[in-house]
Amino acid sequence: MSEAQEHSGPAARSGSGAGGRHLVAVLALPGFPPFETGIPSRVFGSAVDEAGEALYEVVVCTADGGPVVSDAGFTIQPAAGPEALAAADTVIIPPTHAMPELARGGPLPPEVAAAVAGIRPGARLVSICTGSYVLAAAGLLDDRPATTHWNLAPEFRRAYPRVQLDEDVLFVDDGDILTSAGVSAGVDLCLHLIRRDHGAAVTNRAARMCVVPPWRDGGQAQYIDRPVPEPTVATTTATRAWALERLGEPLTLAELAAHARMSLRTFTRRFRDEVGMTPVQWLTAQRLETARQLLESSDLPVDLVAHRSGFGSGNSLRQHMRTNLGTSPIAYRRTFRPHAPEGASETVPA
Repeated sequence: MSEAQEHSGPAARSGSGAGGRHLVAVLALPGFPPFETGIPSRVFGSAVDEAGEALYEVVVCTADGGPVVSDAGFTIQPAAGPEALAAADTVIIPPTHAMPELARGGPLPPEVAAAVAGIRPGARLVSICTGSYVLAAAGLLDDRPATTHWNLAPEFRRAYPRVQLDEDVLFVDDGDILTSAGVSAGVDLCLHLIRRDHGAAVTNRAARMCVVPPWRDGGQAQYIDRPVPEPTVATTTATRAWALERLGEPLTLAELAAHARMSLRTFTRRFRDEVGMTPVQWLTAQRLETARQLLESSDLPVDLVAHRSGFGSGNSLRQHMRTNLGTSPIAYRRTFRPHAPEGASETVPA
């Protein structure tokens, strides 16, 4: 997906949560912001199967099992201590505003370092916003792609030069370690994890319960403070809506610019300013999203999925899915539609 640097990952394990549900442990650190720390409980708690059964169990823990003070001035008593990290299938680290030494590349406090070291091998690690500093200070992001809040990118790079930071995206999925940008990007990342684990239908239900979109276009660039354009300045919004209705057609950059009544150069610059990526990247992302939905929800042959999503051929779809998702259309379909008929495999029947 375009808002993330995404790699394929395992489906949700039947973990050690109640009833074998996937156990998510949220590590609340001193100076935690309540909103970001509450995101996992709200989003994963909204993920249910068709029978309405919960798919995740979420527990909030602290590094030593004791109470912690939020940046809003109130204290919480966690449900668990570091033992939850040793049992969790997914560990989520929200931001902290009480460890300024991390901004300078300093070490983790001993109790936090011990808690992170006690995370179960094979657990999926996730950070929200400046929770990435904790992962970086632990050395877990060395030589790996990651993101954090765009406003802190220069500071983060100075403190952790080995991290391959991309401040333009909403989140980065590097398989077993995932990082998100600030605040609501944590919602995007949690929904992405549900999508990766259980597919579009479950994610859409969870998003509706949370009254949020199941997937957002673009990256952080669209949220960076810029001078407000004059009301008479054209935007690319209408052209994006127009293109979404024609994804199955071979749209070109020239056609998009012509629809927006802009030169190629102006259209490309304005599009990137508004969306956070190039028109071609955006169009590919929309087509991949359409292809994924068709693979999950229909038995259409791969060639027909490719045609309807605008890739033109099955080979083109396979190449884009391999590059962007690390999997093939058939493998992807088997993950979310294990009982799909064999005839729904590769090509349009003769």
